Amino acid sequence: MSTLAEHESWMRQALDLAREAAAAGEVPVGALVVRQGRVLARARNEREGAHDPTAHAEILALRRAGQALGGWQLTGCTVYVTLEPCPMCASALAQARPSLVVFGAFDEQMGGMGSVYALNLDERLHSAVPALGGVLAEDCRRELSAFFQARRENRPT
Repeated sequence: MSTLAEHESWMRQALDLAREAAAAGEVPVGALVVRQGRVLARARNEREGAHDPTAHAEILALRRAGQALGGWQLTGCTVYVTLEPCPMCASALAQARPSLVVFGAFDEQMGGMGSVYALNLDERLHSAVPALGGVLAEDCRRELSAFFQARRENRPT
């Protein structure tokens, strides 16, 4: 069982990825897939650059982890993401079956793992995935707020 300090350490790495996303003009979300103390996959949002509505950090990290493992089931893995997964990502996470999802900021508008929906616990998806939210939440929220504030300030009037 991981400690809060370990979760925070991994989340800091996900935050670095979120900052990379922001620098590339993407919504600052980063994700890691960790198994037995080793990062299997890293990803950040790439929707704008890839012109792909599914290129969320979580989806990309799941794909890369599956490739690294040679299979789609991520049992024994922990997924770290800076923002509570949306319904699309929460459903994909349920399908991938990681042992735990740890996220930073709660998403009160689109959260799929507790804030609005609890898709990770919906038995109709055939897999319950435990989630731990709020790890370094303020740091994660700050990155998102700064990104959207800068975007609003740069909008033409």
